[in-house]
Amino acid sequence: QVHLVESGGGTVQAGGSLRLSCAASGISVSGKAMNWYRQTPGKQREFVASILSDYSTNYLDSVKGRFTISRDNAKNTVYLQMNSLKPEDTAVYYCNTFSDWGKGTLVTVSS
Repeated sequence: QVHLVESGGGTVQAGGSLRLSCAASGISVSGKAMNWYRQTPGKQREFVASILSDYSTNYLDSVKGRFTISRDNAKNTVYLQMNSLKPEDTAVYYCNTFSDWGKGTLVTVSS
């Protein structure tokens, strides 16, 4: 059974940084496409970033140059480093692989 647990969310001022973590069990993150999504109330969940087994990455246009996705195979964990945060980045951030989702971690960016 796949289990994804996000952590690292919190409240930060605009321009600040946070690092989200997604600890996985039941799968090996090295062999999977691992994704981060985010959702705000009243909006659809949107793709933020992905990292594939070959370490290739993709990003939502609005976070390119500010966010970096990475993984630590030894810790079976995926990270999302978020820099230069903006109020519009405020959302619940979810870790995902295929049909499996974590419960999310809340990021709030104050202006």
